[in-house]
Amino acid sequence: MKLGSPIPHKKARIEIIPLIDIMFFLLACFMLVSLTMINMKGVKVNLPTATTATPENKSDFVNITVDKKGNVFMDKRPIGRNELRGEMEKAYAANNDVRVFISGDREALHGEIISVLDRIRSAGIQKIAFEIRNPPASSGSVPKP
Repeated sequence: MKLGSPIPHKKARIEIIPLIDIMFFLLACFMLVSLTMINMKGVKVNLPTATTATPENKSDFVNITVDKKGNVFMDKRPIGRNELRGEMEKAYAANNDVRVFISGDREALHGEIISVLDRIRSAGIQKIAFEIRNPPASSGSVPKP
């Protein structure tokens, strides 16, 4: 004789929908965390703004920063003006297509930045750009000096 159990006997199943939701959640978390882990190569300075600037992809470059006191940094590392040309020559020898971004503080003297530009060009590097900040979205006019 076969006796029935008061608990219905069901076949075990694995629900896949909650697993997919968890995987999408983890993927989104990893993507957001990886965006915050961007390696900043430059020293924080007060950049000037420009309305006609075009964005540049800075994946493989050398960042030269001039702060308001006239100190020069190469990828966050302080560097003397005499050492700058030697380092730029090494970078140019390693990669003839090297790109240099100059980040000058808004309050830095124009002559200091031009001096850095001259030393970079004397090393043979021609792909040089100045890093600037985008203007605030609300202002439609050119910023005053």
